Amino acid sequence: MDSNNAALVTGGAKRIGREICLRLADMGYDIVLTYLSSQIEAEGLASEIQSMGRKCAIKRCDLTLSEDVPALMEDVFQEFPQLNLVVNNASLFERCNFADTTLSDIDRNFALHLKTPFIIAQEFAKRVQQGQIINILDTRITKKRTAYFAYLLAKKSLADFTLLAASELAPGIRVNGIAPGLILPPDGEDSTYLDRLATKIPAQQKGSVANIVDTLEFLVKNTYITGQIIFNDGGEHLS
Repeated sequence: MDSNNAALVTGGAKRIGREICLRLADMGYDIVLTYLSSQIEAEGLASEIQSMGRKCAIKRCDLTLSEDVPALMEDVFQEFPQLNLVVNNASLFERCNFADTTLSDIDRNFALHLKTPFIIAQEFAKRVQQGQIINILDTRITKKRTAYFAYLLAKKSLADFTLLAASELAPGIRVNGIAPGLILPPDGEDSTYLDRLATKIPAQQKGSVANIVDTLEFLVKNTYITGQIIFNDGGEHLS
């Protein structure tokens, strides 16, 4: 089945990225997703998307190697010339306080969470006159918590880039962000971890991946929204 729309989802094989791919496929998008170590999950998801009547390609790449991104984008556009949506979802979430943060930690986090989305946006804007970019952020961007120092510093920078890019790339390309809160527990934790944290936020409950993909669908469909960061976090950013 031919499609006039295609989406690139970075880190799309698992967790929130997987559900974003499935929702976009259901909306009629062909999908290209990147992965690093989740080949089995990526291949399974591609088969599932293809069974929905959509095209799906998987690309293995290390997005902390930002210098490889232009070649990736060239490859993607060769296969999907109709690409008109990018979701920067790939993320690295490692606990490390200020004193223990190394230059390598800073380099990896800024490469993945800022430099690569920047280069993707540049390459996208060279080829697309009408399209959109959605950056997956984190509700913690409003905080000054330092347990994940390099991660949070890079995500704060991505939030600023989201607003700058929205201004720069208008009117043809819309740029927005989604800042999730208590959606999925980090590796090594179970759902009780989120239940415990949920008692400290205004909504008094954890969210679901469906909340995130519903917000993404809203942004995709609402052509009058750009330069917005939607906090899908039960009010956690207010605390």
